[in-house]
Amino acid sequence: MPQDSFATHAGEPARAKVNLYLHVVGRRADGYHLLDSLAVFPNIGDRLTAEPADDLSLLLKGPFAPGLVAEPDNLVLRAARALAQAAGTAPRARMVLEKNLPIASGIGGGSADAAAALRLLARLWRLSLPDAEMRQIAAGLGADVPVCLAQHTAHMGGIGEVLTTAPLLPECGMVLVNPGVAVSTPAVFRARQAGFSPPATLPPAFAGMAELTTFLSGTRNDLEPPARSLAPAIGVVLDAIAQAPGCLLARMSGSGATCFGLFGSAETASAATAGLRRPGWWVWGGALAGLPHGADSP
Repeated sequence: MPQDSFATHAGEPARAKVNLYLHVVGRRADGYHLLDSLAVFPNIGDRLTAEPADDLSLLLKGPFAPGLVAEPDNLVLRAARALAQAAGTAPRARMVLEKNLPIASGIGGGSADAAAALRLLARLWRLSLPDAEMRQIAAGLGADVPVCLAQHTAHMGGIGEVLTTAPLLPECGMVLVNPGVAVSTPAVFRARQAGFSPPATLPPAFAGMAELTTFLSGTRNDLEPPARSLAPAIGVVLDAIAQAPGCLLARMSGSGATCFGLFGSAETASAATAGLRRPGWWVWGGALAGLPHGADSP
C-alpha cells in the first residue's frame, strides 16, 4: 500500500514542499534572487500539536529533533509570537513538534512547521484574522512560509512569496530521498555560476503524466548544479532514483539535498522505495496531497 496514512493521524500536518522545477529568473537590488517554480506537497511531513498553557513552549521529538535542539528560537516559536502580536493576544501554548523531515534538506521543513503553527494556533486562540493578514504574517517569517500556509500545489514567483494558481495536475506518485547531507541554501546560491533562466510557460492543465513529464523535461532546477558541486552525494541519489522501476523523472528539490522521483501512481512510488534504501539515507514514497483538481489524500 502507498505510504499515505500521514493525514490520518492527530495534529496539524506540516507537509514537505517539493519544487517540481525551479528557475532563477533574476535578482533584486537587495540581493534576493527571483524565482519561478511549481511547488507540490507530498503526503509526508512534520506534525505539530498544541494545547492551552500559561506561557509559550515547544517540545521537539521525532527522528530529526536532535538537529534542532540547539536552536534557541525555533521558527515555530517565532511564528507563534508573530501571530500573537498581530492579534493583540498573549502567546500562550504548549506545542509539540514531531520532526520527521531532514533538516536543511530543500523541502521546506522549517517553513512548513511555521505555517502549521499559524494554522493551529489561529484555531487554538480562536482568531479570525483575514487570509491576507495571515499571508502577510507568513511572508514575514520566510519566503516559503506563504506557500506552506496554503499547503496545496501552487505556482511560485517573486522570491517565493508571490503565489498564483497552478495548473491542474494528474494524480501521481512521488519518491523522496535525502542522502543524510545538509546543504546550506546561501552556500548554494553563492556557488551558482550560471546566468538567469526565463520563467516557464505553464499550461492551464496537464492531461496526464506523459504531458506533465514532457513539460518538466523542458525545465530544470537551476540550483542543482551548484548543490551537486557542494554535495556530490546528490548525484548518487539522482542516479539511484532514475534507475528505480517506473520512475518518470528524477530531480533535486529546492536547494537540496533531497531529491524526488515522479511515478505514475502512489503504489508504484511506494514499491520503489524498497530498492532505494541505503545506510544514512532517508527515503519515502507515496501520494501527493493538496492537488488543485481536488484529489487530496484522505
